[in-house]
Amino acid sequence: MYSSELVKGTLKTIVLKLLSENNQMYGYEITQKVKELTGNKIQITEGALYPTLHALENDGVVTTEVVNIGKRVRKYYKLTPQGKNNAMEKVNEFADFIQTMKFLLDIKPQLG
Repeated sequence: MYSSELVKGTLKTIVLKLLSENNQMYGYEITQKVKELTGNKIQITEGALYPTLHALENDGVVTTEVVNIGKRVRKYYKLTPQGKNNAMEKVNEFADFIQTMKFLLDIKPQLG
């Protein structure tokens, strides 16, 4: 599992990318998808996820829709048009950051 500092710095990018690929998702679904896609290497806590989702909503890149499912209420998060652009920018910025870190730390590709 990766350190919380690494995850915290990339959480907005992760959430934006997932929402861009899945149209809309609810919080628990996001945490489970990340766990599944990373083989449990990244586990997002509710305490980290919901403040991030609220910040994205305040920034105007995410909207919410409340849906009643039986006796339960589920809040779905969806990207706004601005959010879709922001997701692409964040992913591209992070990809560039990775390349820079590889250079800075002198990381060589691992040959099989």
